[in-house]
Amino acid sequence: AQPIIKKVDFDFAACNHALCIVDTGGDHAGLTAEYAAVRSEMESVAAEFGKSVLRDVDRGEFEKNIPVIRSSVGDRAVLRAIHFYNENDRVDKQAQALAAGDFEAFKALVIESGYSSYMYNQNVFTCKDPASQPVSLALAMCSDILRGKGAYRVHGGGFAGTILAFVPDEMLGQFRSGAEAVLGAGSCHVLSIRQTGGTRLG
Repeated sequence: AQPIIKKVDFDFAACNHALCIVDTGGDHAGLTAEYAAVRSEMESVAAEFGKSVLRDVDRGEFEKNIPVIRSSVGDRAVLRAIHFYNENDRVDKQAQALAAGDFEAFKALVIESGYSSYMYNQNVFTCKDPASQPVSLALAMCSDILRGKGAYRVHGGGFAGTILAFVPDEMLGQFRSGAEAVLGAGSCHVLSIRQTGGTRLG
């Protein structure tokens, strides 16, 4: 099996970008079933091939059998499986971009990943409450402010909570004020990135 976590040496400070976590103010209450459905629907696709998880299903076999699968598990499960396969490929591409020092390619892949989450994984808002879409609104705000100069995507499990944004240093003040004007004071958190990476304590 391939390792899930890949270590890449990369000088983030040299990219002249800030890494921000934006709290959208969304409420996670009542979303347990939504989170569970993401996993269970992907597993339902795997089960069509006699497997318990999608990583054990050949992508070519999955794609060849989409017409049959969608009739048994539904279109959303198929879309979420497509996201799974594409996202795994993107991780490799992102690691390669960082290893090559190509931050622009990395950012493009972050945005592509976010769009895939929105369209295929469908974990940006719950269809049970379409009037409440704080994550969608925050992503739209990022797109409007950054206009192709940074990157952004839903962060974590989605549906509510936070988004992740890479913001050019010269736009940080504008981005932060824009985010907080919509989502509230203190909603934009600028992270401090250590060059040394993770450290074991004790």
